[in-house]
Amino acid sequence: MTAVDPGRDVTYHRFRFPADLHLGAADGVAAGPDGLVLAAPAGRVEHTDPHSGDTAGYDAATWTSPVVPVGFAAAELVPSWTADAPPGCWLRVELRGWAGETATTGWYELGRWAADDTTIHRSSVPGQADGAARVAADTLLVTGATVTGWQVRVTLLRRPDAPAGPVLRTLGVVASAGDRTGSGTPATRAGAPDGPVAPPAPRSGAAGDARGRVLDVPRYAQRLHAGGETRWGGGGDSWCSPTCVSMVLDFWGAGPTPDRYAWVAPPGPRPVVVHAARHCYDHAYAGAGNWSFNTAYAGLHGVDAFVTRLRSLAEAERFVAAGIPLIVSAAFSRGQVPGLDYDTRGHLIVLAGFTADGDPVLNDPYAPDDEGVRRTVPRAAFEAAWQGGSGGVVYVVRPDSVPLPPAPAQANW
Repeated sequence: MTAVDPGRDVTYHRFRFPADLHLGAADGVAAGPDGLVLAAPAGRVEHTDPHSGDTAGYDAATWTSPVVPVGFAAAELVPSWTADAPPGCWLRVELRGWAGETATTGWYELGRWAADDTTIHRSSVPGQADGAARVAADTLLVTGATVTGWQVRVTLLRRPDAPAGPVLRTLGVVASAGDRTGSGTPATRAGAPDGPVAPPAPRSGAAGDARGRVLDVPRYAQRLHAGGETRWGGGGDSWCSPTCVSMVLDFWGAGPTPDRYAWVAPPGPRPVVVHAARHCYDHAYAGAGNWSFNTAYAGLHGVDAFVTRLRSLAEAERFVAAGIPLIVSAAFSRGQVPGLDYDTRGHLIVLAGFTADGDPVLNDPYAPDDEGVRRTVPRAAFEAAWQGGSGGVVYVVRPDSVPLPPAPAQANW
């Protein structure tokens, strides 16, 4: 256990099922062999999909977590989960804030998630704002309340005639204090270059065991798809997030098999990326960069996946030293990060390793071809773009057989 940066409060807590079922309040859910399942429905929900107009009835059951204290005043909360949702099934994820013994916000929906788009159109829920907080797609932004703890509620939904029900395996939330600049809302991280941001002061970090280690992550260029499929966010220029997830899944040998993306026609340069874009797509904000939806998609492939925030590249080095590449969310203007010569208000990049001097080695999907994906950039400039752009957001994607590195005292993974 190591000391944390006192200027950066971040915590992550996760529930794993079925082991943690007893920690919360169950209403119609039960322990299954692989997770939380809908057992005896606690009610029925009539849902009209706003993106299709279709109305259907669903059996519903819920699990509500205990209140999780974070030990500081949180400004942002981001949930993530891994689950299965066969045809006819979906999940609803909600969050609320607490302080002491009192709920200080109402419940907010942080996602209506389905594994594909045949049952409902997977979406965040816009228009949620009041004096306490507001929702920016995958992030609960605390605006007027004091929040020193959180509570999460998940509803499992299944059509009565569905052959199989949903299964929830993990459910977690990263909470962070409001000590950063920049914007991490999905509207500013679609993937295409579209405007500068001002960097904060860079943070320094001690050298780690990752110096000189570069993981052999395959190199996929999102811009190969720029002239092809334009559904699900406009096409390749906006597909940084699903392209990165595809790279990391294939690094672990866990990507979807060809039969699962055989529907992509014409197949184009890399149909697996089109498949990922479709299955990460948020129909409400019309983009494939919803952080929670991307890790949920990764989790469909038998790996552990979650969203958290790291305080520095020194923390990121621990993951590379453990053999785990990271997907990081950054924002920068042309010239701010030498080697990344474009403007972006939000972009996802794979952190594949570090040089012997500690400079990050990236798989940047915003390249015209696979050859141009690998880039080495200056450490301080990139750290500023990452911390300032998203507050240090990362996707952690790895098989359960690969241990996470030891967490710091204020655990953020």
